[in-house]
Amino acid sequence: MTNLILVILCLIIGILLQRLKELPKDAPKSLNTYLIYIVLPALALLHIPETELSLGLLLPVLTAWISFGISWVIFGTLGKKLGWSKATTGCLIIVPGLANTSFIGFPIIEALYGSEGLKIALMVDQAGSFIIVSSIAIIVASIYGHGKKRKRDVTKKILTFPPFLFFLIALFMNLLHLEFEGTVHEILQAFAATLTPIALIAVGLQVKINAETLSSKDLWYGLAFKLLFIPTLIFFVYRLFLDEGNILYKVSVMETAMAPMITGSIIAINHDLNPKLASLLVGIGIPLSFITLMGWYYLVG
Repeated sequence: MTNLILVILCLIIGILLQRLKELPKDAPKSLNTYLIYIVLPALALLHIPETELSLGLLLPVLTAWISFGISWVIFGTLGKKLGWSKATTGCLIIVPGLANTSFIGFPIIEALYGSEGLKIALMVDQAGSFIIVSSIAIIVASIYGHGKKRKRDVTKKILTFPPFLFFLIALFMNLLHLEFEGTVHEILQAFAATLTPIALIAVGLQVKINAETLSSKDLWYGLAFKLLFIPTLIFFVYRLFLDEGNILYKVSVMETAMAPMITGSIIAINHDLNPKLASLLVGIGIPLSFITLMGWYYLVG
């Protein structure tokens, strides 16, 4: 409950800070830069080396890949047919295509399904959402961003993207059974702990809710896909492979039903993929998801 209150409080703080004239216009971008270059690498080094890899977790992990793949197909196709700008299309592929499987997903899953559910959620996030946002999301952002980029430039961008680089380092540490301890571990924890407040305040700084924004069809296309369509797909398809009482099934559906991922919105904003829409998808999607998640929890039992 504390984590959920923190999420809502930080969003409100960000929205209220918009009224301060002293606040620089590029404050959200500066905060996002800090998150990408400091916090996300710290999270990778903190959690991935100590994660136990298992084939049994493959189905839950695949939910993240399925969601992003279908998002790319659907919004890529709709963008061409409906004449959307490349920026809007790219934004709708990335932000609704990624679920907030970590700092919103973790506390909710732990509260509902305990430590066993949390272990599954951790793998969904690290082997699914985290890899996608660190690699494929960058490819999409490069394709739909301003100007044409060569394949060599896109590859360089992925390999030099700090979260992805440190993910590879952390994965290598996992394979060698190496973990940080003592002072280094505590420092990583301290940086990682700033993810939720900084990320949500940055989003709040860019959220401008009014009649015009709420009437945006693009916004509701994205939220309908993220909160309803994809969870429904996983709900029915995974019943073919897992028993409805299996915790793997329950966590798979619930993690897919989480609000759009904040890191995905950061990627979209930094590549100028309709920053206003990216902020709204997260700023409205998070509180709205608390309602839809109750429905999904009831359905999975």
